[in-house]
Amino acid sequence: MTGGVVADAARSVAVSGQWRYDAIVNSTSSLPAVDPGNPAALHEQVAAAIRRAIADGEIGSGERMPPARDLAAVLGVNSNTVLRALRDLRDEGLLEFRRGRGVTVTGLAPQRSAVIAKARELAAVARMYGFGPEEVAEILRQVSPEPR
Repeated sequence: MTGGVVADAARSVAVSGQWRYDAIVNSTSSLPAVDPGNPAALHEQVAAAIRRAIADGEIGSGERMPPARDLAAVLGVNSNTVLRALRDLRDEGLLEFRRGRGVTVTGLAPQRSAVIAKARELAAVARMYGFGPEEVAEILRQVSPEPR
């Protein structure tokens, strides 16, 4: 797929002669397509692509995401896959679900997204060297400056 997935999904799409809802997303130059051959679960790939777009500033704080159905159509996955990814991102504090307003990027998203990305990298390296979560947490406490 080429072009911005979120931006493509935000455009009005004719379905059965009716125009669907336009989401308010003006950015995102490109989200990578989902790769079914990738060992990562599809919803994790979708979440990673959105997370990356947020961290890179392609989707700004307060911007509204297009409907899951539209994102799913553009990505070529089931809408439940996109919904699961969006729920994961909500649980991470990157997205906010508001009844009647859709899904928006939180104000803390860019900073939080960068920290989460680095934490994922740290967790992968720690697993590779046989460290468990408790050991990594202890190392972080040791290297972190004292709160003032």
